[in-house]
Amino acid sequence: MFRLFLLLFIAIPLVEIYFLIQIGEVIGAWPTILLVVLTAVIGVGLLRWQGFSTLMRFQTQLAQGQVPAMPLFEGLLLVVAGALLLTPGFVTDAVGFVLLVPPLRQGLIRWAIQRGVIRTGPPGSGPGEPPGGGPRTIEGEFKHRDDD
Repeated sequence: MFRLFLLLFIAIPLVEIYFLIQIGEVIGAWPTILLVVLTAVIGVGLLRWQGFSTLMRFQTQLAQGQVPAMPLFEGLLLVVAGALLLTPGFVTDAVGFVLLVPPLRQGLIRWAIQRGVIRTGPPGSGPGEPPGGGPRTIEGEFKHRDDD
């Protein structure tokens, strides 16, 4: 997992620099800079709107006594989208904008649940936890002795 993050940490900036240079050669340096800033501003506006919508769904489901799992995971992906949109570059902006589209975001969550990337289920279903999710009870007898 560390190697994957290291690879992404190195590869993403290199890909972004490549595209910034290529687009800068075609449209010029200042238009490229303005386009990067414009995508960030538009992305933050859309992110804010999507965030409020997700928060309202979260609160509605919570008020109805339902577990708001989907809005919770959507909120997490919106945080990732916000980070990507604020990162200068066109590739990260494209991925960030994709995460702002609700059907695509929800499809990604469903895919992750089906693949086991995201676990849903009762507490205790994870590794190292007792079956049933509750605290483990050890039965026995207890006798208090005063040694005074």
